[in-house]
Amino acid sequence: MIEIDLAKRLDAFALDVAFKAGGGVTALFGRSGAGKSTIVKAIAGLVRPDRGRIKIGDAVLFDSATRVDVPAQRRRAGVVFQDGRLFPHLTVKQNLLYGFSRARGEKRIDAESVIGVLGVEGLLERRPVTLSGGERQRVAVGRALLAQPRVLLMDEPLASLDAARKAEVLPYLEALNARFGIPIIYVTHDADEVLRLASDVVLLANGKAAVSGPLGAVTSRLDLPAEAETLGLGAILEGRVEGHEPARGLTVVATPVGAFRLPLLQRDVGARIAIRVAARDVSIALARPEAISVQNMFDGVVEEVREAAPHVARLSLKAGEGRLVAELTADAVARLKLTAGAKVVALVKSVALAR
Repeated sequence: MIEIDLAKRLDAFALDVAFKAGGGVTALFGRSGAGKSTIVKAIAGLVRPDRGRIKIGDAVLFDSATRVDVPAQRRRAGVVFQDGRLFPHLTVKQNLLYGFSRARGEKRIDAESVIGVLGVEGLLERRPVTLSGGERQRVAVGRALLAQPRVLLMDEPLASLDAARKAEVLPYLEALNARFGIPIIYVTHDADEVLRLASDVVLLANGKAAVSGPLGAVTSRLDLPAEAETLGLGAILEGRVEGHEPARGLTVVATPVGAFRLPLLQRDVGARIAIRVAARDVSIALARPEAISVQNMFDGVVEEVREAAPHVARLSLKAGEGRLVAELTADAVARLKLTAGAKVVALVKSVALAR
């Protein structure tokens, strides 16, 4: 568990933020200047808060009330910056082992595992100047991991990469938390990275946490703040591959809402995945239609209807053991008399694979 409650004034900018997150990947999301990097520096011990408390797991790293301020070198915070900051005079292997050789206590993370997960086996004897941007970032992540951190802090690690290099690195980042069990604080202003990597999200605006919580809970809020609009209103559903229908080109995925049929996936039966159902891809009917191309239809009950903009309404509905959200015209809501408690059928026109 991560617990952050801190305040820091930097010239005219005032940061005052508090949030809690689980042991997965927590994305600090927001525009430039919102305070994301300051939080990371405070956790790492590079910036001292004016007041507050920083706790990672059982370790209190900072507490102004009890005058605890663990020195940066003893916080066991692995930091990955935009530019990687590798030692140019060392080989990749030497860069990777730099933190490992200096780490104190039990070394749970071994070099062989990190090298394999990050796919850098063929780079070990090369020097940083010969690496691509994506390769440098993978090595930087590996070096941070081998320092045996209690938390991994990633400050916009893909910001300097082009689209192709981002696509190269993202699959490696997806594997880190599940493989090594280290909580990750991930700074970004890229919505796609949040949707791909995060389990929790903290939306920062003007030095404050406008909203925070599990990613699916945040993106399904009908009052989604304007600063989070790029994340897109929608439900994120954890699922399990139940089976494949190759003749029809379909894969069946079980979720709390029900069984979805997706275009055929190259995933093993039993594999855990997450799917995203955007609010704009959900239509509402009062009864199940026949002779329709939509394959994913779910019975549900409207929980809430909220006006989002002139002539636009949002609604949440309970379906199975899960929830979906929809964005409709206000006219459609009026014509169908959609109010809390109404029984409906949700027609899901499109589904995206979140991770």
